[in-house]
Amino acid sequence: MDFRKRIEEKREDLIADLQGCIRIPSVYAQDDSGYPYGKAVQDCLEYMLDTARKLGFSVYNMDNQLGWCEYGEGEEMAAVLCHLDVVPEGDGWTVPPYEGLVADGRIYGRGTMDDKGPAMAALYALLALKESGAELKRRVRVIFGLNEETGSADMKYYLKHGGEVPVMGFTPDGEYPVINGEKGLVNETFACRFRQSGEIRLAELEGGEAHNIVPAEAHVRLSCPRELAEQIAAMQEEKITCTLTEDGVRIEAAGVSAHGGTPWEGENAIGRLMLFLNRLPLTGELAGIVRLLAEKIGMECDGASLGIAIADEVSGGLTMNLGVVQGSVQGEECEIHVKLNYRYPVTKSFEDCGPKVEAAFEEAGFRSVSLNHKAGLYMEPDSPLVSRLLEVYARCTGQEATPKCIGGGTYAKMMPNTLAFGPIFPGDEVREHKPDEYMELDRLIDNAEILAQAMYELAR
Repeated sequence: MDFRKRIEEKREDLIADLQGCIRIPSVYAQDDSGYPYGKAVQDCLEYMLDTARKLGFSVYNMDNQLGWCEYGEGEEMAAVLCHLDVVPEGDGWTVPPYEGLVADGRIYGRGTMDDKGPAMAALYALLALKESGAELKRRVRVIFGLNEETGSADMKYYLKHGGEVPVMGFTPDGEYPVINGEKGLVNETFACRFRQSGEIRLAELEGGEAHNIVPAEAHVRLSCPRELAEQIAAMQEEKITCTLTEDGVRIEAAGVSAHGGTPWEGENAIGRLMLFLNRLPLTGELAGIVRLLAEKIGMECDGASLGIAIADEVSGGLTMNLGVVQGSVQGEECEIHVKLNYRYPVTKSFEDCGPKVEAAFEEAGFRSVSLNHKAGLYMEPDSPLVSRLLEVYARCTGQEATPKCIGGGTYAKMMPNTLAFGPIFPGDEVREHKPDEYMELDRLIDNAEILAQAMYELAR
């Protein structure tokens, strides 16, 4: 079945609709809107459902947790799981993050790759399937999730409240040819409250945007005697900037942002800051906290100093990202929050790493205040779903297709009978969660074609 021509005919409409979606800054927010994931995320859902309705599909909103459009008939259903929420834009952009700028054959903006571009491509792929008049034995449902980046509570709600489970499905939120394994994913937040003492005291501490983004910037403001502040400011360290203040010194650390699943592609500014602070004559609980973050994590990506550098032949080694640090001060009382993201190999378990992480933080005075854990996913290479998706990719691209395992986490962990399929092609740069995120317009069309073919193969 040839879907390319139909998709090319709708090329300008597809791009325009994607631009409208990108212009909605759908970052999770706990606001007063009454919507589960915030007003902006809700606006994005309504935009996408309106777009699907405009294209002639029946749509459904499931209690503002997620929505979908559907085509075809039959007792069984094949699903495409997309998400409309995005991570915060962060720093370092040279183009507007929420404009949908089209230039030099690319469309720029937060979500173009992860996952608004693939979501809109899936919608237009479904339109091509509908207009082709292909005979299908199963319905095809394109689901628009709203909470993939911060816990996947939407998919938990869907399954708990009677959402139909697909016979086969995929999420266009990974890589080609097909992802048959995803590492176990842990997002954990730790907190420590203590009373300050000593000559050097914390006045402000902040770095990072989210668990799953390598932080590009972190800073701390310390209060201390002038002579000591001058000594600190005179210390030399690459990508560290010290500025004297009225009551002490401000220290800034620079890094390079990257996706939390590939932390080695970035440079962790929080880790760099902690390594610098660990050189200072800190005392009390603050010294212990800095020592933990510097000596047990620092700028490491594999958890070696925490004793959790585990690996397997199928998916490689564990990855660790120190994503966020925040410190608040009221008088002599100080509270510090730390957010970690780590991903363990598909043949391992949380018990192989989680207890060691928690023990190290507890020893430094922290307590765990939130834990989101998604167990690993692995499907054998010769399984029917893997085989069909590999065949689609090979047919559409003419390239050899071998499944792979990744550190990224997708909705495939949450929904039975589902794997990640696209949108990143072998050899292409991984641009999710980075500044100046973009998708080539030709790649947008390539994805829509492959997704349409995959829908057809799973539903016929």
